[in-house]
Amino acid sequence: MKNADEKRLILALAIQRISFLRSEEKLLLWDLVDDELSLSLLLLRDIEAAMGRSLGERPWLPDSFLEAALRDARFLQKSGCRFIHYDDKSYPASLRETACPPFGLFARGRDMDPQADRVAVVGTRVPTGRGTAAAFDLGYGLAEEGIAVVSGLARGIDAAAHKGALAAAARASGTTFAVLACGIDRVYPPGNRGLAADILDSGGLLLSEYPPGEEIHKYRFPERNRIIAGLCRACVVVEAPAKSGALITAEHALDEGRDVWVAGACLGGPRGAGIDRLAADGAQALDDARDILADWGIGNGLPERSVARRDGAASEGGRLAASLYEELALGARREGAFGDAR
Repeated sequence: MKNADEKRLILALAIQRISFLRSEEKLLLWDLVDDELSLSLLLLRDIEAAMGRSLGERPWLPDSFLEAALRDARFLQKSGCRFIHYDDKSYPASLRETACPPFGLFARGRDMDPQADRVAVVGTRVPTGRGTAAAFDLGYGLAEEGIAVVSGLARGIDAAAHKGALAAAARASGTTFAVLACGIDRVYPPGNRGLAADILDSGGLLLSEYPPGEEIHKYRFPERNRIIAGLCRACVVVEAPAKSGALITAEHALDEGRDVWVAGACLGGPRGAGIDRLAADGAQALDDARDILADWGIGNGLPERSVARRDGAASEGGRLAASLYEELALGARREGAFGDAR
């Protein structure tokens, strides 16, 4: 016999499985039904009336959604993952206030402070050495000061920012979150499985809007990017060409009234046409994490100990750029089906 919390979870997981409903429509359905039985008794025309639109010839099989929800619940229990529903107190406040918040998030790793400051660090999957070093240094500097670094676990800028935050966590403190564009039980690209494991081992967090088993699809990158932007107080685009998917994250951030920054070191560079445009449109250029902290009025400058650590991190970022550049380029070519969509 399931208790009230278990019943609530199964109902939420079933609604999450209805892939043809938009996020806001899932919230409407959540308010419409009370339990599994009331969901199973709904007809497609009831759903269409509630949503105010035709759903075409889509098959409406509520029992199949409930069966999938039971499988998802068993997966959560076995894996230690959890599902954070929109109404849960642990759902991030910054995400709840966005125009299109996800109905829920699958989470693996530490509990997230829903009120904590977070910064998105994003960019191209095929960066220059300068961009890689800048992303690493920025991830390190933010994490060292207690700001969670959020990115998409992609090759290139994302990976460098995550690794910078992990370096800070290994030396003193810091955390990083990765938002996936596939099921929470998967990692894309596969070559970053080790990085995902390091994030979890450091006390970080993996998040996904998609249920276990869901594959990667190109359209899911922009969907994922809105979550990255919505989770964060600010977004930094380190390096991005003119058609980079990282610019979609920046657009979401601007739409939600977030701060948008670009890496000053990468302006005018060979992979920087996208950030050049953002800067021309008014995005602020930064040198390092201290610029964001100063803008937020956090502290009166970093202590000498932190400056020394940051200098060391910058050197490490440079070494990372030198050693990973060919690997990043090769990986991006192998994943060319997705372009620079992120």
